Amino acid sequence: MRIGELARRCNVSTRALRYYEEQQLLTPGRHPNGYRDYPESAVETVRRIRTLLDAGFNADTIRIVLPCLNGDDVDMCPQVAAAIRDTLHGIDEQLRDLETKRGRITALLAGRQL
Repeated sequence: MRIGELARRCNVSTRALRYYEEQQLLTPGRHPNGYRDYPESAVETVRRIRTLLDAGFNADTIRIVLPCLNGDDVDMCPQVAAAIRDTLHGIDEQLRDLETKRGRITALLAGRQL
């Protein structure tokens, strides 16, 4: 299928699909005229990419995790487990930072100094 059809079926922009290709997350074939040609399996691949992005993974981590997804299961090899742990650690850091910011804003609302 061509890029426009894949974009419609996955409810993403063609720009996003080109980005996924640039990040080596999605690899289309090419017609002789240069048009991208995606297999039917690309629909599921894009849905998995979107799910991983929504979960907070970056493209580098998705590149590691994506080949290890098998339906609803993940082949939890040491490299994949480490990548997932690193992402979770980053999210924990962001939560701590947000909690600090929340405390400062709450203090301001209460009329206290920072």
